[in-house]
Amino acid sequence: MSNGILGKKLGMTGLFSHEGHYLPVTVVEAGPCIVTQIKTMVNDGYNALQLGFGDKKKTRVNKPLQGHYLKSGEKQFVVLREFRIDNPDDYQVGQEITLDIFNVGEKIEVSGISKGRGFSGVIKRHGFHRGPKTHGSRNYRRPGSIGNSAWPAKVIKGKKMPGQYGNTRTTVRNLEIVDIRPEENLILLKGAVPGPPSGTIEIKKPKF
Repeated sequence: MSNGILGKKLGMTGLFSHEGHYLPVTVVEAGPCIVTQIKTMVNDGYNALQLGFGDKKKTRVNKPLQGHYLKSGEKQFVVLREFRIDNPDDYQVGQEITLDIFNVGEKIEVSGISKGRGFSGVIKRHGFHRGPKTHGSRNYRRPGSIGNSAWPAKVIKGKKMPGQYGNTRTTVRNLEIVDIRPEENLILLKGAVPGPPSGTIEIKKPKF
């Protein structure tokens, strides 16, 4: 069984559990994904499935990729990702992977590209406290002293400083599956997942 599937984040909403608790959930359109290639230990050095997700116009796909997609059918895909597997013999090119691999109440992990926030200061990027706004202080959002006096007379690598924030691959673990609606290809996850609405995410079973 494949340990993961590709999806598109639709947005957040909320629902009530059977116990009457209000749960914030993220709605994800997950699958169906098509197996476009099977990687094997003999040919590639590892076992994995290459999955395609999302429909794309054929005119927007280059000729090499069109030839690659023809092996699994006529569909053209927006994104390709690989998921490790144990036994490649259980799959075949063109096979459809759906939400049947998950169960309600199961804990999973979600990976995606976080929202890009551009060049950010230390308060937004690292959660620093601001300085006092009284008695003529101008130290509102500055990082403060970063030096090391006479020795070693340099800024230590890894110091928390302003800089690029977001737009990186982020993984959130132990998210609970609240509901699965296979007829609509929807999965509802408790809590927030990385990325903006319509962003591509990977939903995987934990490794342990």
